[in-house]
Amino acid sequence: MFWPVAGLGVLLIFDLIFSPGFFHLEVRDGHLYGTMVDILNQGSKVILLSIGMTLVIASGGVDLSVGSIMAIAGAVAALLVAKMAFVWVLTAALGIAAIAGLCNGVLIGCLGIQPIIATLILMVAGRGVAMLLTGGQIITFDNQALTYLGNGHFLGLPFTVTIVLGVLVVTLVITRKTAVGLFLESVGDNERAARFCGINVSWVKVLVYSCSGLCAGMAGLIATSNIKAADSSRVGEMMELDAIFAVVVGGTPLTGGRFTLVGSVIGALLIQTLTTSMYNFGVPPAVTPVPKALVIVAVCLMQSEKFRSRLRGLWGRRVPA
Repeated sequence: MFWPVAGLGVLLIFDLIFSPGFFHLEVRDGHLYGTMVDILNQGSKVILLSIGMTLVIASGGVDLSVGSIMAIAGAVAALLVAKMAFVWVLTAALGIAAIAGLCNGVLIGCLGIQPIIATLILMVAGRGVAMLLTGGQIITFDNQALTYLGNGHFLGLPFTVTIVLGVLVVTLVITRKTAVGLFLESVGDNERAARFCGINVSWVKVLVYSCSGLCAGMAGLIATSNIKAADSSRVGEMMELDAIFAVVVGGTPLTGGRFTLVGSVIGALLIQTLTTSMYNFGVPPAVTPVPKALVIVAVCLMQSEKFRSRLRGLWGRRVPA
């Protein structure tokens, strides 16, 4: 986890030198505002996705459908918010998101379909389901409770920060204070050995994909709340890639096994900070993926012991010369 923290630190130092207003904070109406607060607020969606994605990758899988699940959850919430109480809207949206994740888990854990194929199916079909629900239109709403999820404040900070902290703490407690984390790492490290040890591998996979769907549903509600509308064609678009990048940069290997939730959160903050920095410097949105990819590659290379050894070898040969 050292290298993603170091990368985030270098990026913040760069902003401190070349963008003096980057760290400016001010209080208005009891709420804290500033670029750093915006990073936490806008990065909340990627953080939530990366938490769920960490569990999936730790089990030896991958989830390409989280962006489409975000769109489905947002569409369901926008359609129901004027027809029933908010608590039922929340239950329905998150429940459908969890069921979508559960379907992935059944296909992968019980039917043996490869994770990339199973989740690719929902990635394509899920976006179509969201478009079907909204009729291909942008569904707007004016509901204070739903709007509060992505635009409200709690204790001076955006309410999205509270949601992220709550999900992170609950996930950490479940995975580090119970046997669930051990089962998960065992399945990701050696599925056959885990099965011989009596671990129900199928149900572990069903559980992690359901959790990933639930996290995606939360992210979808926040994204929909931010713009006060359900835009099924754009909500969650390409965000599955940012989530995977955050998990890998955070130190969780794609091969499965050991994982670090805090590292994934730091990876998500690194990606969001880099994106915000580029926007502040006037980099066009179409160009932002290029420097983002370069930073991700650099951090991943520095995490590789083999690469660091070669780097030290090159440095050692240059010093005597």
